[in-house]
Amino acid sequence: MLEIQGLSKRYGKYLAVDNVTFMVPSGKVGILLGPNGAGKSTIIKSIAGLLRYQGGIGIQGMPSRTMEAKKIFAYVPEIPAMFDALTVREHIEYIRRAYGSSITEEEVEQILHRFELYDKQDKLGNELSKGMMQKVSICCALVLKPQVILFDEPMVGLDPKAIKELKEVVLELRSAGCTVLISTHMLDMVKEIWDIMYVMEKGKLIKVYTKEELGEKELDDVFFELTGGDAR
Repeated sequence: MLEIQGLSKRYGKYLAVDNVTFMVPSGKVGILLGPNGAGKSTIIKSIAGLLRYQGGIGIQGMPSRTMEAKKIFAYVPEIPAMFDALTVREHIEYIRRAYGSSITEEEVEQILHRFELYDKQDKLGNELSKGMMQKVSICCALVLKPQVILFDEPMVGLDPKAIKELKEVVLELRSAGCTVLISTHMLDMVKEIWDIMYVMEKGKLIKVYTKEELGEKELDDVFFELTGGDAR
C-alpha cells in the first residue's frame, strides 16, 4: 500500500503541490496523470525521496523515510542514471547487496533474459543506449522484490518486446500483491493494466477513477475531458 497524506510542496512562493491525498491499495496498479505543470513530477520525486515536502508518505504503513520502508520500495526514474565504470551485472549486484535482497542467482538470470540483457552483462554503463539503460534500471528495481514500486514514464525508449515484457511484469507484481504506481503520458500503453487513475491539475488532485467506474469510456477521452490538455 502507498499512502500520500496532505502532501504539499513549495518552490519559493510557488505552490507546486497543494495538500494532495490519495492511496494506492496493495495488489493494484495506479496511474498518475496530469498536464505540464500539474505537480505530477513533484509528487513522484517526493515519493522517491528526492525532495523535501510537507505532509506524509507511507509505504506499507511505514513512513517512507524509514530504512524499513526503503528496503521494500523500488523506483524506476524517467531518465536512468548508470555508473560509467560498472557493468550491467555489477549494477544489479550493487543494488542486490546494498538492499540485502533475498533474490536468487537463478531469479536474477531470469530477469536478465526477460529484458534481453543476459548476453550484455559485461557492457559498461557508458556503453549502453537509452533503451538498454532503461532496461537495466527496471531490472535493478525488480531485484529488490519490492512490495511497492513507482515507475516514471517506464516505457519511453523501450522496444516493443521490452514494453510487452514490462506489462507482463506489472501484472505479475499486481498478482503477487505488490502496489504499483505508474506516471505516464502513454495512455495506450497502460490501458490494459491499470486499476485506479489519479488526475492532477494545477497542483491539486482533481479526480480519482477506478476502471469499473470508467465503464466503457476511453481512458484518454476522460483525461482530456477533465484537463482539456494532454497527459504530459
